[in-house]
Amino acid sequence: MGVTGPIRVVVAKPGLDGHDRGAKVIARALRDAGMEVIYTGLHQTPEQIVDTAIQEDADAIGLSILSGAHNTLFARVIELLKERDAEDIKVFGGGIIPEDDIAPLKRLGVAEIFTPGATTASIVEWVNANIRQAAGA
Repeated sequence: MGVTGPIRVVVAKPGLDGHDRGAKVIARALRDAGMEVIYTGLHQTPEQIVDTAIQEDADAIGLSILSGAHNTLFARVIELLKERDAEDIKVFGGGIIPEDDIAPLKRLGVAEIFTPGATTASIVEWVNANIRQAAGA
């Protein structure tokens, strides 16, 4: 059964991080590329983010983290998706994430990490190339 319609992405700002300009830029770029984007706003818990993704039938969750709590927050989102039998929802992220943390996050199940300087075009391209394929389209 192929997935039809636009790719649906939940863009979220987990934790106490109060800066969402980057997340809004990404949300707008994905929307401009024809995707449906659900932006959850600031200070979301991993539980709220996963609930939203499941309710919205999202194909992917994009997490933006600048606070340094990425290891804990990414791990919790992945764990909740497993608990809720929603591992088909791919998780990608960006923000201030040290190079040394990227490989462990990918081992956890984070599909891709975008560091500062990644272009919106490269993120849109990655989502287009990886999300639908993963969904079996």
